[in-house]
Amino acid sequence: MTKDHCAVPLLSIRGLNMQFGRVEALKSVNLDIREGEFVAVVGPSGCGKSTLLHILAGFMKPTGGSARLNDKEIAAPGADRTVVLQQPALFPWLNVYDNIALGPKARGMPRTDRDEIVQRYLDLVGLSDVRDRRPYELSGGMQQRVSLARALANDTKILLVDEPFGALDALTRDRMQREIVRIWHETGKTVLFITHDVEEAVFCATSIVVMAPSPGRVTRQYTAPFSRMYAEHQAGARVVKSRADFIALREKIVAEIVGVEKD
Repeated sequence: MTKDHCAVPLLSIRGLNMQFGRVEALKSVNLDIREGEFVAVVGPSGCGKSTLLHILAGFMKPTGGSARLNDKEIAAPGADRTVVLQQPALFPWLNVYDNIALGPKARGMPRTDRDEIVQRYLDLVGLSDVRDRRPYELSGGMQQRVSLARALANDTKILLVDEPFGALDALTRDRMQREIVRIWHETGKTVLFITHDVEEAVFCATSIVVMAPSPGRVTRQYTAPFSRMYAEHQAGARVVKSRADFIALREKIVAEIVGVEKD
């Protein structure tokens, strides 16, 4: 891939506005996401994070501005995007294998190819031994891993991930953070990740977008090396999160969100 090609955004957002009656949910949002990036969006409740994701998913039409994926206007849900929500939207009557196989099957993929794809992602998320179970037989963390595997099996350009670990206990959440970084690194997928957890954003993302409310807008964007540090150099998650530069960036972003200037 050439340097010039890498410089072209996969997703380009320009002057994006969203108004609900008299409420400005988003105002003049500009953002570029390049192929292979892991971009986290953080900010307080009411800053428009999920509204932004819903527009990019094609669930909502903005009242102004534009959002383009591969230079094509986003106007509706499409096969070039996959959404992963906080609550895994799995079909309870299907087993794990069949939930993951839904996308490839809908695209008309032959059974042998479909089996190969599903097994690849079952192995990737470490769920090969539960492929025949129903979602209600799994823990919350395992269900979320099935959701990730299903999203990856769709083989879309970008994953739009909305607070996927918010309902999990602290230990499971920590494991899932490591899991999504590993999956992102191994697959090279582009990820837009919505979270309230600043530490999660700093650990998982290559780029962190900070938003403020009233109206929802981007205030700053930071780059972060820690996901690559964890994935490429096999540094332990606790070691990475204990680094002085990790803590400094985390606290800087927290201070910006709460509006407190650090000395």
